[in-house]
Amino acid sequence: MDSILILFAHPRFEKSRVNRALLAGLQGQPGITVHDLYEAYPDFNVDPEREQALLLAHRIIVWHYPLFLYGAPALVKQWMDLVLEHGWAHGSNGHHLAGKRALVTVTSGGTRESYAHDGFNRHTMPELLFPLEQAARLCRMDWLPPYVVQGTYRLTDAMLAEQGGQYCRTLLRLAQDPPLETLQQYELLNDWSAAMEHGGQP
Repeated sequence: MDSILILFAHPRFEKSRVNRALLAGLQGQPGITVHDLYEAYPDFNVDPEREQALLLAHRIIVWHYPLFLYGAPALVKQWMDLVLEHGWAHGSNGHHLAGKRALVTVTSGGTRESYAHDGFNRHTMPELLFPLEQAARLCRMDWLPPYVVQGTYRLTDAMLAEQGGQYCRTLLRLAQDPPLETLQQYELLNDWSAAMEHGGQP
């Protein structure tokens, strides 16, 4: 079983500097599968059986997308509606995803300070991601803090390259199965990763 499945969804990927940098950092990494949903399903005709097989083949599931108007791109919702079926992913007989770890990676033009109760967006990033969190919990998955790249419009090429490397290092550490209770102490997975960079214990 491979470690990490990244369900990537960006309707205009060719125009995204930050997401190109994040995915470029993952190229050639064993155990990490990047599955581009808009490339696979440009007509939104999602194949539930194919997607379910991919989910079963991985231990950690990452929904990766840009935050548009506080939500996910439309194909993410289509994917969830068709793939996370009652009786397969949830319900009394739906146990196929139980115990897998799940998180969201999002990119946003707004800064971290703007995603606060006293900030411009009035909510924290984890609060805005609650629908996916609750869907994952419904499927008996272990929910992890989100990985968030913010202030994207201000990032230089050098900063983007560093973001790509940091994302890759974070996922590789995550593949080592650090304790769930340790990860859940952090608001963002970035904070845990930064602690590890400075000699923290996984």
